[in-house]
Amino acid sequence: MTRNHPRPSRRAALLGGAALTALAVTAGTGTAHANSSTTAASWPTEFPLPNGWLPEGIAIGSRPYAYLGSRADGAIYRTDLRTGEGKVLSEGATGLVSVGLKLDHDGLLYVAGGTGAARVVDSRTGEILTTYQLTAATGHFINDITLLGDRAWFTDSLDAVLYGVPRGGTGEVTALPLTGDWVQTPGVNNANGIVGTPDGHGLVVVSSSPGKLYRVSLKAGYATEIALSGATDVTNGDGLFRIGRTLYVVQNRLNRISVFDLDAEVTTATLRTTITDPRFDVPTTAARFGNRLYLVNARFTTPQTSDTTFTAVAVSL
Repeated sequence: MTRNHPRPSRRAALLGGAALTALAVTAGTGTAHANSSTTAASWPTEFPLPNGWLPEGIAIGSRPYAYLGSRADGAIYRTDLRTGEGKVLSEGATGLVSVGLKLDHDGLLYVAGGTGAARVVDSRTGEILTTYQLTAATGHFINDITLLGDRAWFTDSLDAVLYGVPRGGTGEVTALPLTGDWVQTPGVNNANGIVGTPDGHGLVVVSSSPGKLYRVSLKAGYATEIALSGATDVTNGDGLFRIGRTLYVVQNRLNRISVFDLDAEVTTATLRTTITDPRFDVPTTAARFGNRLYLVNARFTTPQTSDTTFTAVAVSL
């Protein structure tokens, strides 16, 4: 693993120990921090993205702005949830990819960069502050992220390893090989969405193929398969979002969100309900603001051209 720092993180020095402690307490719920308990009914529940954007990741913090990454060139788009209007925050470049996104308390946006890389972006200016080359560019796909404790944890869909990037810009990257019950299937996406466990001591990871949920120990990477009740699998499981012991699993090509209740030990997930919507067109990841869950439509089953239209949609929780 190599690290490339275009310039030192200007915010790292501002965080300090107290701020990092606060980060550890509030992380792991699918967003970096709590936001308003309700969302104005007049706010749009669907908004457009630029043609050819190729979205996959979405992040929302405590303010009503959504950040959406592009698989086409790694650009990041910011939309005002109150109006649905947006603009490009961070320009893309050839060879860059932005898939999973998470926004931290300090305004740092953590970006899964697909081919082996992760980036940290200033959410106010769009400036790339830090680039981490987590692994080789070929044979890997850095896909999604969660914020837990002092690290941002990234999945690699093509390798049985999680990567912990230090939050705030100081410290070394941690590689956590997945062991135990974990099954790595060659040639398909395995580890995808990731969230912290309710107690903050571990991680929940979905394997898209064959569609299983795992609880992962942060100490040794030991993965324990979570038994499903009311569902046989979570095939095409993509983004994960958790509120307390309620786990939302976005199943992209099935155009649904499966909602599970986790037991206290995170050994069993019981299906409570599923959420569908006619506006879903292969939704991938989700982020919350108030009483809504916002999702991006990746439209994987539609030709992905520079003229393809894309949207994000909101559903009530």
